[in-house]
Amino acid sequence: MKGRFTPKVVTANDLRLGDVVYLTANDRWSRHHHEAELIEDEAHAQLRLIHAAAQKLTVVGAYLADAKAGPNGPEPTHFREEFRTRGPSNYPHGKQAELN
Repeated sequence: MKGRFTPKVVTANDLRLGDVVYLTANDRWSRHHHEAELIEDEAHAQLRLIHAAAQKLTVVGAYLADAKAGPNGPEPTHFREEFRTRGPSNYPHGKQAELN
């Protein structure tokens, strides 16, 4: 028996920079999780994933990640996705460099 659908966001990696990116409701790729489209319908989630996967010149590795509604937009619900929001972990660059 299939379980109940949980909200998702579409995430991938920017092909040129490698940054983690999130698909927004207006078909823009954002480096910020809270700007992602929170998808609460399974069929819509699959359509958005197909749309993302077709953008082979922009992103790579698109997938659906569990998320929940938060006060400022979607929030990750899993440690892996929370970790990905922080950027590269090998040295300060990308999102981490912006914090310095």
